[in-house]
Amino acid sequence: MSIWSRITDALSALTAGEGLSAVFDRLRSPPERSVAFTIAVIALGAKMAKADGRVTRDEVTAFREVFRIAAQDEAGAAKVFNLARQDAAGFEEYAQRIGTMFSGQPDTLRDLLEGLFHIAMADGFYHPNENAFLEKVTHIFGIPKSEFNRLRMRFAPDAPQDPYTVLGVSPDTPIEDIRRTFRRLVRENHPDAMIARGVPEEALQLAQKRMSDINKAWDDIRAEQG
Repeated sequence: MSIWSRITDALSALTAGEGLSAVFDRLRSPPERSVAFTIAVIALGAKMAKADGRVTRDEVTAFREVFRIAAQDEAGAAKVFNLARQDAAGFEEYAQRIGTMFSGQPDTLRDLLEGLFHIAMADGFYHPNENAFLEKVTHIFGIPKSEFNRLRMRFAPDAPQDPYTVLGVSPDTPIEDIRRTFRRLVRENHPDAMIARGVPEEALQLAQKRMSDINKAWDDIRAEQG
């Protein structure tokens, strides 16, 4: 069964009067984490689309920055988007429930936040309201501000680039310690590791830009330090 079929089943379980946010209270068991992750990214992406005032942009195009979506599954993705966009619940409530759902899994929450950055940049413009939205979600998730700054640097076109920030080290860190950090990041972003923490196979392209940025940062640091 595809991730989109499982999402349809999850949505069909909603009773009359329940908003999409109710789904986040029901998908806490490990087998359903990938469903929860997908719904969470799309739902918060819909709320973010309202934040930047561009609710008419092609949501499926934006979500393709995170997920592989077959033509026959586009309607399912659009349904989640529209349910979230029309839900009276604010994005803060969504973020709080999602943060609770993935409590104790900071890596998964960072994966989710990175997915939102991909969606924010899908139209080629990083809107100030999107920045404020993502800062607030970062805070609700309990993710350090330094992690937000690192993601913003990687995605926002006007952010100054710093390879040390990408790897989470400082310029005075010994090169062997930087090497160990680089290798750890490569292990943590292996597809098997990402699937284990709830990222669906359909969203593993999340790792492509991340690994590209990690490898480039390591190459730049090696070149700088000789």
